[in-house]
Amino acid sequence: MTSPRKSRVWHPFTQHALHGEMTRIVRGEGAYLYTADDRRIIDAIASWWVVTHGHCHPHIVRAIQEQAEQLNQIIFAGHTHDPAEAVAAQLLKLAPDGLDYVFFSDSGSTSVEVALKMALGYWHNIGVPRTRIIVMEHSYHGDTVGTMSVGARGVFNKAYEPLLFDVASIPFPAAGHEQATLDALEAACKNETAAAFIVEPLILGAGGMLMYPAWVLKEMKRICEASGVLLIADEVMTGWGRTGTLFACEQADVSPDIACYSKGLTGGSLPLAVTLCRAEIYDAHYSSDRSRTFFHSSSYTANPVACAAARANLELWQHGAGDRVASVAAMQQRLIAPFRADPRFENARRTGTITALDLKASDAGYLAGIGPKLQAFFQRRDLLLRPLGNTIYVMPPYCVTEADLEEIYAAIGDAADELT
Repeated sequence: MTSPRKSRVWHPFTQHALHGEMTRIVRGEGAYLYTADDRRIIDAIASWWVVTHGHCHPHIVRAIQEQAEQLNQIIFAGHTHDPAEAVAAQLLKLAPDGLDYVFFSDSGSTSVEVALKMALGYWHNIGVPRTRIIVMEHSYHGDTVGTMSVGARGVFNKAYEPLLFDVASIPFPAAGHEQATLDALEAACKNETAAAFIVEPLILGAGGMLMYPAWVLKEMKRICEASGVLLIADEVMTGWGRTGTLFACEQADVSPDIACYSKGLTGGSLPLAVTLCRAEIYDAHYSSDRSRTFFHSSSYTANPVACAAARANLELWQHGAGDRVASVAAMQQRLIAPFRADPRFENARRTGTITALDLKASDAGYLAGIGPKLQAFFQRRDLLLRPLGNTIYVMPPYCVTEADLEEIYAAIGDAADELT
């Protein structure tokens, strides 16, 4: 099939043979996006989960402008700069206790790649043959080869199966079946080759906004510690207030051995990511033997402009951003509640500022036929909602108003009326 499209831009997660022309966005402000034909769209998913305080937040924009006039890029090997040092210092104050070093990269996927390499490098450098990664079913950690390997196998990565390395998988801790997950993790950790367990704390995002309680995360950490298995917390999505606390691990009083943060790190303004680790992981790479160097980088590691945006974002968190998180969480709790008794939906759920519910349809899952129909319906209503198949979720910027959220949930109800 030959494409009739005029544009030569290939968009992510888009089947162009079934999708019409892209919506052209010309401006963003607060919780809203504006199109070339002057429509106002409510951004109900924080532009793929990255925008926290709102589009084009003045404090972050100003920081970007000022930094761009001073230093816009410098190789980070052998050099440093004030924005990166400030971001690292502040992150270590905010992150769970025990995380001691910060490694910069430029996306959630790369932060996870870094975490995996840190874990394997640690065991290699201390001379212990541990190489197996433990994962949770339905998880998603990115689209690079390493992150696909530790994510759920399926339509996302079927074509690339020959590239993926083998992992040990445990079941998702569905309600009432949590002990089966914990037992499976304990058995996997007892394997003498187990190196690390990687998990999305409290919520599995792209896997369907699947939620589990904090006590399970705490138990998983205890099990890993008992066998000396490193716990990698992928907080790329769950960080920055999404679960109701700055980082999801706080709710379980868990300090991971390695943590990955991105998306909201710059408030959603520029790409930046970090991987934090314990001192012993850094120390295993610290040597006069150059072969023990941590061999990872990207050209734009710790880009000064992106770091300036992150520093401005962290300043906002120091000055009351958490109060707005609590307000959005309360509104979400109120507005999702009626759907729990709505027979057209099932499993209406909320963690922090994130809600999700499953529309009953003839098929389910990411490729459910109802998914594109839902997305088109919401687009006609000037809402940016991108369902995961038959799963509809709401994850707005924290500047969203109650009226905005009421409009979003009214449209969800109307979609069920029209499409089912």
